[in-house]
Amino acid sequence: MEDMFKQYNGKVDYPKIEEGILKFWDEHEIFEKSISTREDSKIFTFYEGPPTANGKPGIHHVMARTLKDLVCRYKTLKGYRVNRKAGWDTHGLPVEIEVEKHLGIKSKSEIPEFGVAKYNAECRSSVFKYKDLWEKMTTRMGYWINLDEAYITCDNDYIESVWWALSELFKKGLIYKDYKIVPQCPRSETVLSSHELALGYKETKDPSVFVMMKLEDSELTKDGDTYFLVWTTTPWTLISNVALAVGPDIDYVKVKTDDKYLILAKERLSILKNDYEIIESYKGSDLAGQSYQQLFDYCKVDKKGFYVVEADFVSTADGSGIVHIAPAFGADDYEISKEYDLPFLQPVTRGGKFTEEVTDLVGQFVKDADIEIIMMLKA
Repeated sequence: MEDMFKQYNGKVDYPKIEEGILKFWDEHEIFEKSISTREDSKIFTFYEGPPTANGKPGIHHVMARTLKDLVCRYKTLKGYRVNRKAGWDTHGLPVEIEVEKHLGIKSKSEIPEFGVAKYNAECRSSVFKYKDLWEKMTTRMGYWINLDEAYITCDNDYIESVWWALSELFKKGLIYKDYKIVPQCPRSETVLSSHELALGYKETKDPSVFVMMKLEDSELTKDGDTYFLVWTTTPWTLISNVALAVGPDIDYVKVKTDDKYLILAKERLSILKNDYEIIESYKGSDLAGQSYQQLFDYCKVDKKGFYVVEADFVSTADGSGIVHIAPAFGADDYEISKEYDLPFLQPVTRGGKFTEEVTDLVGQFVKDADIEIIMMLKA
């Protein structure tokens, strides 16, 4: 019996075989026919999450596109007419960072000096720097996508289509204005997406600070001046503190140590360096509503603040079991501020510097001010 298929020897040239298949697909317009021959079939439309072509493609792009291609090919095998539209992302920090490196721009304030129109032109010319490499990789890996009619995010047609979609959503009452706590790039004064944040992520060291916040006179202060012991790794946010959060079911104690009365979670007594005596015990819910003195009075408030609230995100895994709340600088903080209608203090510019309200630190970058704030607390 003759062999039904040609037998390959041990030296198979896989790249050559792949190139032969790609050539066949191209010459016979197989991709195009997978769409044109299915005019009456159910439609499955795929818009590619667009890459930024001012950076070279890497192996991770091949892996991601393989998964995308698998889904589209599966839908094709199931009989769908699969429209696959490519796209190019021409906005965002990857483009700006690349251009600013090339131009030697260090901060956003230098852009008007350079010229906004010139800056935009540089960005526009940069976005397709490696477009040919992307197209070559797309073809070589056998990724079926319509590159001839790709959407481009800086084209007016695309921009206007986004505005149209937003307009329609607004008319349906599906868009509202609110605040959200998001990462911010102080250099470009731009909000960061989680993807953009990951591009330059690196670990850093932050100070670990325990702060005493003095209670206003109440039954809790009958033994003398009493303080909530609060832990933070962001001293610069203490200037915007408006509340303290406790876990309602967590056990707290008042202790006497070094002639001071401190309140903290019972499970966190190990953080105290000196001997102590437990005076009273409480549940977190017993502390709710207790007022304390504003730590820094740079910012004025227009509603009630500086009291204890209950929150389910408080834990005794670290710190003191009492969380300082600064709504402008933490997602949990902001959510709890809406629940309790707390003041909202944000004495920080988009460039990460203290505003004129903070007279002793005006113009300082917030992280650079940590040490000075710690020294103020010690004074």
